[in-house]
Amino acid sequence: MENIKYWIWFSIFNFRPKDKIEILRVFDNKPEEIWKSTKEDIYKKLYNLNFSIKKLEKIVIDIISSKNNVNLEKLEKDLEDKNIKIITFLDNKYPKNLLHIYDYPILLYLKGNDNILNNKAISIVGCRDATEYGKYVAKEISKKLSKNNIIVVSGLARGIDSMAHIGCILNKKPTIGVLGCGIDIVYPKENKKVYEEILKNNGAIISEYYLGMEPRRENFPMRNRIVSGISDGIIVVEAKQRSGSLITANLALEQGKDVYAIPRKYNKYEF
Repeated sequence: MENIKYWIWFSIFNFRPKDKIEILRVFDNKPEEIWKSTKEDIYKKLYNLNFSIKKLEKIVIDIISSKNNVNLEKLEKDLEDKNIKIITFLDNKYPKNLLHIYDYPILLYLKGNDNILNNKAISIVGCRDATEYGKYVAKEISKKLSKNNIIVVSGLARGIDSMAHIGCILNKKPTIGVLGCGIDIVYPKENKKVYEEILKNNGAIISEYYLGMEPRRENFPMRNRIVSGISDGIIVVEAKQRSGSLITANLALEQGKDVYAIPRKYNKYEF
């Protein structure tokens, strides 16, 4: 894709995904036109969007000031050196399911297989400190889904997420891991082996965050909308109240997806 360096540049702004989409539309979905525009031109074009004056001024200032502080060629070369692909929402390989959510990412950074993003997919999510029962169920469901060529999507976290990916890996089938940090960062570090095995088995790692973005608390609800949005349905295993898993389940419901729950198994001695 031509002018990809401008897409990278625009993706790293700390604007809401929905705002990025609206700004791009004003510029005919050509971020290079934003780069080439003057401060006055950007202000005029964005003036009719539903931004407050204060917000509009901040957006314009951020865009203009970034031109003096970023090396476009380096942004692109750093990705090439790490063999990381970019898929914008205009590309045919961009997940079609994601286009139906309210605030889809303008692009995805990807390592691995970009041909599975539009396959039939089910997301499996759950708590990090899962019981052995929960881990077993997540792994076995994942194995059965992958055996039937359904892509399992999860967030590469410890606990249920890890087991969801491992079930596919045991079948030597592809799975998709969605990160809440830079595509080059393994988080948690203990999942480095899972990360590597996903790629070895023709799977994919995706993120909307550029290289080096640390795993921040606010990133994970954003990650979760991709986990739910990319799939055709979601299975929640042992989710806790007020957990990221329940956020993902609620997002899936808002997106019109089927949601299935596997509760924690209690024995008669537990209360």
